[in-house]
Amino acid sequence: MKNPAIKIQKTELLSDNWYILNKVTFDYQKKDDSWITQKREVYDRGNGAAILLYNTQQKTVILTRQFRLPSYLNGNETGMMIEVCAGLLDEDHPEQCIIRETEEETGYRITKVDKIMETYMSPGAVTEILYLFVGEYDESMKVSDGGGVEHEEENIDVLEMTYDEAYAMIESGEIKDAKTIMLLQYAKIKNLV
Repeated sequence: MKNPAIKIQKTELLSDNWYILNKVTFDYQKKDDSWITQKREVYDRGNGAAILLYNTQQKTVILTRQFRLPSYLNGNETGMMIEVCAGLLDEDHPEQCIIRETEEETGYRITKVDKIMETYMSPGAVTEILYLFVGEYDESMKVSDGGGVEHEEENIDVLEMTYDEAYAMIESGEIKDAKTIMLLQYAKIKNLV
């Protein structure tokens, strides 16, 4: 680590059941140069990538819908979330990951993606960097029904809708996923669709 105002004292493994949950004890130098000791739990699930697929001629986008247990446990009555296609890198380069995930989840085989940004989605507790992409699609790229891969126990619905319908779902509350909101807003700012 490079910040001289942070000194990691101890890292304790709390769980490695699904991903890694550590308890980290560290010293932190405050603005007045005094030091305090803090303890934080940090969840490491790896880094990920997400993409907004858009069609400029039809003015449509491809989104997914799937069950998300944490959202269900925190007030989402059905647990279903409408999101852009996304996945963990699993040792891949971000571009390779999102091209693979796009075909697995949506059934579209794309070859060109544009990276627009990197973001920490929940930096107070999760180490994940999320690489955000956009990519154009058309019907000639459709190679399967999508829906995810069976060995990952994915059960994903593929949704094609107009960009305007998708964007309106932010205001209506039907879309609450941060990465999806960011990518839909990016598309609006850049007049992609």
